[in-house]
Amino acid sequence: MTADLSVLRKRSDFLAANRGLRVARPGFVLLVRPNSAPDVEDRGGQGIRYGVTVTKKIGNAVVRNRMKRRLRELLRAALPPEGLADHDHVLIGRQGGIERDFATMRAELSAALARAKEGKGDPPRRKRGARR
Repeated sequence: MTADLSVLRKRSDFLAANRGLRVARPGFVLLVRPNSAPDVEDRGGQGIRYGVTVTKKIGNAVVRNRMKRRLRELLRAALPPEGLADHDHVLIGRQGGIERDFATMRAELSAALARAKEGKGDPPRRKRGARR
């Protein structure tokens, strides 16, 4: 069932996903962006791709790796049936994500994917140092 999933490995893919739709949840932030080339008509999308990232603010290497394993498993289970076709999906781990119940995180991911399908993301983040 995971044969149609591929993993994001390039930094440029993660940066591109950061310019897409953002849906924040207590344990993670979901980024979704189409991965097809709009300027080339005959080239289709690249299927469902996913990536996971956890910053050093979350904890030491053991904590970060444990968090990444949890997030990868969430994506592998949820993306084939609920993911957006020809889109990149990136999960960014948040501070409370390691202690959260796995079933709760699965429900939150399903809700975040449904929200992304509707095109309803969170408002854009302000730039650092920007004043109101």
